[in-house]
Amino acid sequence: MSGTGVKVLQLFASLSLLIALHEFGHFFFARLFKTRVEKFYLFFDFLFPFSGVLNFALFKKKKGDTEYGIGWFPLGGYVKIAGMVDESMDKEQMALPPQPWEYRSKKPWQRLFIMLGGIIVNVLVAIVLYILVFSVYGEEYLLTKNAKYGIAVDSLGRSIGLQDGDMINSIDGKPVERFERIPMAMIFSKDQTGSMQITRNGKDTTINIPSGTVRKMMKLTKGGFIAPAVPMVIDSMAANSIASKLNMQVGDSIVSINGQRAGLFNEFAEIKAATYGKPITIAFVRNNVLDSVTTTIPKDSAFGVFQHHSKYFKLEKLRYGFFPAISKGFSFTFEQFGNYIAQFKLMFGSKEVSAHESVGGLISFGKIFPSDFDMRQFLMLTAFISIILAFMNLLPVPGLDGGYVIFLLWEMITGKQVSEKIMERATTVGLVLLLTLMVYANGMDIFRLFKH
Repeated sequence: MSGTGVKVLQLFASLSLLIALHEFGHFFFARLFKTRVEKFYLFFDFLFPFSGVLNFALFKKKKGDTEYGIGWFPLGGYVKIAGMVDESMDKEQMALPPQPWEYRSKKPWQRLFIMLGGIIVNVLVAIVLYILVFSVYGEEYLLTKNAKYGIAVDSLGRSIGLQDGDMINSIDGKPVERFERIPMAMIFSKDQTGSMQITRNGKDTTINIPSGTVRKMMKLTKGGFIAPAVPMVIDSMAANSIASKLNMQVGDSIVSINGQRAGLFNEFAEIKAATYGKPITIAFVRNNVLDSVTTTIPKDSAFGVFQHHSKYFKLEKLRYGFFPAISKGFSFTFEQFGNYIAQFKLMFGSKEVSAHESVGGLISFGKIFPSDFDMRQFLMLTAFISIILAFMNLLPVPGLDGGYVIFLLWEMITGKQVSEKIMERATTVGLVLLLTLMVYANGMDIFRLFKH
């Protein structure tokens, strides 16, 4: 199966699971308070948000008072709770007198739990998945101070003023313990134009983060603009490769190409790509003796040497017992929740980040999954998407759980229930807004595909 196919399957499995569990949260609290649930659907059995258009299900089965099914429109899902204004817009039922088993007959605090049920479950799912990951896999990360060869940078890194081999000490004067968190520290730096304290060639210096850097970082589709640098030492070599024909050996340390520094892996790769088809002289050290070879590398050809990157870094490895994993799962969930809220605020409160450039749909979600299936990565990403779903559903938009919560809080504070007509109109407007946003987000994804 292709890498794209693996991404699509992971996205489908993750979203299907999370949507079903989210709706189960509403279902659970509804049944807990003896409220009738008429439908429980994964995906919509109508053309969302038009409840009366193209009504059919791929599968459905009635059990008790509830019809369980899988709809044909594969975006979202819903539970139809008796006596509630929701996606189904069942006005006939709402015109009848309230019944004891209906949502509208329940106490405000009970209705509040029913509406928050999906969000509660999404948060619990994230906690459970993180507990599972930390208890089974633990944590493994590189301390920034242990990136002993400094950083390898791309064109974005160079535009900031960074160079290969720089050692990053802190952002805005605050040390960043884990190497992987350096980009996030830059994104949340002072006004997104803070400073970086680095060591270059043994001397400490400060680099001011140029305006526009965070915007460029947010637009990266894969990888990062910095990585731990790796020395260009031959750890293994392909048989009959260009390197083997030049009699190079395992352990040789490449120093330069045509007099230009190439002692790091990325430096060597970049210079090699720029000199395809041209004679080059490769200087290297073998047994503390400087030597060189001359060759020509055909375009898009491999030199045939490999570096075992992990051997050059001391990774921190943490293992968690059952109870420490529970504690870590809770703290990490709320840390991720806080990070996502901060990123969301950036879209609307930062000069660096444009909301329309940051919004994305299913294609954007799919891109975060790796091309090769990895269970740990799948669980971590599913947990993070569950956090996103919890946050997005908490937004005070009619049609989302947060919209209903606002109406309920108003009722609980004032003692006055919002009229069903206002609820219907607000829900209709909210659903149209959601559809518009959904079309726009996925349209932006398609536009970006053709643009690139």
